[in-house]
Parts: sequence; C-alpha cells; structure tokens
Amino acid sequence: MSDIFKNGKIDLHMHTTVSDGSDTPTELISHVKAAGIRLFSVTDHDAVKGCGIVRESLAEGDPDFITGVEFSTKDEIGKYHILGYNYDPGSKAVLDTVEKGHNLRMKKITGRLDFLKTEFGFDFPEEEIQSLLSLDNPGKPHIGNLMVKYGYAESKDKAIDDYINKLHYKSEYIRPEEAIRGIRDAGGIPVLAHPFYGSGDEYILGQEIEDRIKRLMGFGLMGVEAFYSGFSPKLISDMLALAQKYDLYVTAGSDYHGTNKTVVLGDIGLDEVTEIPAGMKKFLADIGREEEPLCEA
Repeated sequence: MSDIFKNGKIDLHMHTTVSDGSDTPTELISHVKAAGIRLFSVTDHDAVKGCGIVRESLAEGDPDFITGVEFSTKDEIGKYHILGYNYDPGSKAVLDTVEKGHNLRMKKITGRLDFLKTEFGFDFPEEEIQSLLSLDNPGKPHIGNLMVKYGYAESKDKAIDDYINKLHYKSEYIRPEEAIRGIRDAGGIPVLAHPFYGSGDEYILGQEIEDRIKRLMGFGLMGVEAFYSGFSPKLISDMLALAQKYDLYVTAGSDYHGTNKTVVLGDIGLDEVTEIPAGMKKFLADIGREEEPLCEA
C-alpha cells in the first residue's frame, strides 16, 4: 500500500470560486499542499467545474484527489446538504443533477435581487448584476459582498442576516432523493454533510437526527460526515456511533471557503484519533485509498 496518510492530513470538503469559496481551483491546490493535506476533494455547491480544473492542474507528487460535489437539497421534512464522492465526472446522471441545481440556484439569485430592490430599495448597476449572474454558482455571499460595496450593509454577514434572509418564499430545491440517485447512478458515494446542521442556526440532535439518517438511507445514502470543523468531540462521537450502528461510510471535511469563512483547511477534528474509525477505513478502501492510521502532526 502507499504511504499517503503517513504524516499527512485528509480533508474532503472545500469550496472554490466556482461556488462560494475565495480560492480559485489552482490557488486551492497550493493551499492544500501548504496545509500538509495528502488526500482532498473539491465539493463546490451544485457544480463540478472546479473538480475538472483541479484534476487537470495536478502534477506528479501533488496530493491525491477524488471527485466531489455538494448538492443543496430540501423536502417536506427539512434541508440537507448531500456530498457526492468518487463519481464518474463524465456521467450524464451527475451532470444532469448539477444542471438542475444550477438552474434553481440562478432562479433564487434573481428572486433575491428583486426582493432587495422591492422591499428595501437596494439597486445595483446593470453591469454589476450581469457580472453576478455570469458567475458559475452565485449565492447569498456574493449578493452580500455587493451590498457592502454599495454601502447597503456594514458586512457580508449583516447583509445576509438583516436583509437577504428576510425573504421567505417557497423556492424550488433539488430533493435529497434526486441528489442521492444522481450520485449513485454516476458510480459515486452519497454522504450527508455536517449532519447535525439543519436550516440556518438549527441543530438536529437525538432521535431526530437518527430518524433523518434512516430516512435518507431509504433513498440510498451511504455515509455521514462525522468529522467536521464545527463539531465538538461529543457530536463526533455521537455520529460515529450512528455510522457504526447503520454500517455507514465515515468521511471528514473542514468546509473550507477561503477568506469567506474562518474555517482552516484540514481542521476536521481528527487530532486525537489514533486509529481510523471502521466506517472511514471502509470508505478509503472502497475508493482505493490508504487504510493506515492518520497522523495530523
């Protein structure tokens, strides 16, 4: 076996400028190397373009890489972010799901711009709007930054909390079963991202999170992101117990967004781990990667 995890880190959840990160895909590679990460994935929202750029840009000796994506989904029960790993990047199944997610995202962007103009009188030059709409996958942070630029808010976070999030309407989303099916049909592994996080500041705990996971398993969910930058040791332990109970894959990701969030690359809560959990061993083995203990020194 290779020694890819000896004295190296793993981080399977990060974003580039293709969605709402601040690093371009090529800049991200440099930051991944500087952080000592040896296995990584790019999981842009409803987009796979960044993965393609990274794959083409990697050179011999660079960190190992697996394809990734993160779908924003919703149904009658709640919101879920579904990660997809190790899928065939040319598969029509995943590309069709990406296209649907992108189209729905663009509808939400125009709806939010209309809402800000109608409710608060916030208007932007046409060239700024066209520049925003030309982005691969614009979202609330992009609108927030634009509001700060034109003096409508003190910060991006206040723009989102005080204005953008005031819009409450029945927007369309990809359903979780659609995302899971698209990932699996492309030969990939669907994983529930940051499982304890619901909508906004909502935490989902106890029996509710177990029921949610079982429901998603009924659609074909195969794993959970048990190691995550925002999780306490107790949350990690609880998720590992559920993963073991239901024989689920275990993954680890920081949710790095560059300067758009305070999250540090490689911050995934594996510092105290001396042996890889069974679900992570199985995940790494099934994607053809190392199974040896990780070391984050």
